[in-house]
Amino acid sequence: MKIKPLLVTPLVVVLMIFGVFGYALLSGVNPATVPSALTGDPLPDFKLSRLEDSKTFLTVGDVIGEPMLVNIWATWCASCKYEHPVLNSLAAQGVKIIGINYKDDRALALTWLSEYANPYSIDIYDPNGDLGFDLGVTGAPETFFVDSNGEVRYRFQGPITDANWQGQLKAIFDEMA
Repeated sequence: MKIKPLLVTPLVVVLMIFGVFGYALLSGVNPATVPSALTGDPLPDFKLSRLEDSKTFLTVGDVIGEPMLVNIWATWCASCKYEHPVLNSLAAQGVKIIGINYKDDRALALTWLSEYANPYSIDIYDPNGDLGFDLGVTGAPETFFVDSNGEVRYRFQGPITDANWQGQLKAIFDEMA
């Protein structure tokens, strides 16, 4: 009996995919800790409007000067809603947080911030995702730890929770201070 290549090809492809995923799992690859290509580099240049004022534009020089979190968020992001109370708590503790509203509707974002409070000392509107693209954003929420010189020190993918802030992220932020 002769085996037909068209019948075996899908099986080979599936086995190859399982092999790649199996290797990733066994080697300890964690997609939540994918390092940023920007780590050690300055925050990218940009010229975008404030969320609350479409006529006022900001650049990287307007936001740097002290350690901060640069948080990518959107109203369409369910995890962002989950993370939001934690960001409000951090802001109340004195953590400077810059918000980048990513690929969102300005009116919806302003409503969101009025309903859930605003943890951001500066709100930047990135409707096309240009700054997000330059940062290498893969989705929301994503948070970049940026030192007072504007250098990206760390990237965290996913929602910040009380547990991961206390367990890991606070130490990274405190090291920048």
